[in-house]
Amino acid sequence: MDHVHAHNHSHSHGDLIGRNLIISILLNIVITVAQIIGGLLSGSLSLLSDALHNFSDVVSLIISYIANRLTKKKASLQKTFGYKRAEILAAFINAATLIIVAVLLIIEAVERFQNPQAIDSTLVIWLSIVAILGNGFSVLLLKKDAANNMNMKSAYLHLLTDMMASVAVLIGGLLMKYYQLFWVDSALTLAIALYLIIVGYNLLKDSFKVLMLFTPDTIHIEDIVEIVQKIELIKNVHHVHIWQLNEDEIHFEAHIDFEKDITLTKFDEILREVEDLVFHNFGINHVNIQPEFGKCDAKDVIVQD
Repeated sequence: MDHVHAHNHSHSHGDLIGRNLIISILLNIVITVAQIIGGLLSGSLSLLSDALHNFSDVVSLIISYIANRLTKKKASLQKTFGYKRAEILAAFINAATLIIVAVLLIIEAVERFQNPQAIDSTLVIWLSIVAILGNGFSVLLLKKDAANNMNMKSAYLHLLTDMMASVAVLIGGLLMKYYQLFWVDSALTLAIALYLIIVGYNLLKDSFKVLMLFTPDTIHIEDIVEIVQKIELIKNVHHVHIWQLNEDEIHFEAHIDFEKDITLTKFDEILREVEDLVFHNFGINHVNIQPEFGKCDAKDVIVQD
């Protein structure tokens, strides 16, 4: 027995997300190419590291765009959920790339600390300004959808951290130009890398929980069992599973043991009451209940399948 309260996004909204991602991809390709050329000409590690991060932005944005398109595909006999988890998988991949990029930057920063080099700071300053403007525009494009979508949040974080990295590169360029503090280039690279690890880990952890079908942090199973068992004629709620399919769907399935052998009509009435309770109290919008009466099975809340 299944009931859906889920909100369906309009096609126009999905198309708008796709358009914003395409614009961001093109902007970051231009920025990446410019920074690679500029980094090689100027000898700036922080500029090259920013270019590497921008390249990871391009990859992450492409992954996010593909995932966004896949979610629009309909379910089939072979894919009964369709591609609804594509965006969660994209978020996981993007978070992992953030951490990988950060580790590479740390290695490069340590090597440059040991062998500092003179840097053409003027080129660094101008290219960092270009990157700030380009990434800043992309951040504004994705900010609204990042609040409610893990895939878009992963793309947004890539762009936001890259914009912050570009600000750091700009500051470093100014310090190198006017104070000849060339070690600042490596120090900023290290700081950027550490920040990437922090934001990447948090997103990796959140997307991993969804992929592993863990119960959402905001939901406590004991509270759900307690409130459902207060419904008249319900004797016991057991064998509970709660998981998040994607950004829009939280699923709840359970076995419910009844006090007496009720009719199917009566069960439908109780089911609607259960659906309303869990939706309004816990945001659960998919409910699947197995009714039981006098069945000899494990009555624990959590049963090892």
